[in-house]
Amino acid sequence: MSDTLADTFTVGWTAMADGTREDYEQLATIFADHARETLVPHLLSVMRLLEGPTLGYQIDRARHCRQSATRALRNGESDEFVVAALLHDIGDVLAPDNHSGVAAAILAPYVSEETEWVVRHHGLFQGYYYFHHLGGDRHARERYAESPHYDRCVDFCASYDENCFDPDYDDLPMEEFVPLLHEVFSQPPQYTA
Repeated sequence: MSDTLADTFTVGWTAMADGTREDYEQLATIFADHARETLVPHLLSVMRLLEGPTLGYQIDRARHCRQSATRALRNGESDEFVVAALLHDIGDVLAPDNHSGVAAAILAPYVSEETEWVVRHHGLFQGYYYFHHLGGDRHARERYAESPHYDRCVDFCASYDENCFDPDYDDLPMEEFVPLLHEVFSQPPQYTA
């Protein structure tokens, strides 16, 4: 078995300011190869953390996400939108008070602006269904009414989020979504400032 660049290359410095162009070109290649090989398995590991407690709902958060993605797939949504539906609550385990932002940040380099926007704002938009029961403003999403993505986010919440807590729905297993995850996350990242 031949050695890979990651096995044979190590920088000779301990402060990034001392690196050379050649160092950073090598490091970028090593990191890109590593990310390409491990991103989907890492995402699947985090999704498994959503399994288990139902937290008062009839299904756990992992199944909620699969149900969301299954509905999107069966409704003919794009591959990136199905993946977004699958991952929309992945941030629950890492940042429960900003789960939408975490999920959007994961997806942003690989999906359209619209899909990223929908995931970033779905938590607030989902509040339409329950904020008023907790003394909040169910119409808080209206502050984004002028966004070109407003209607898409309203539809996402109505079609693929608020209705995805059904223990009798025949959602697909996670394995069915793995090829879509690989497809979306193998796209060249589009970094934005």
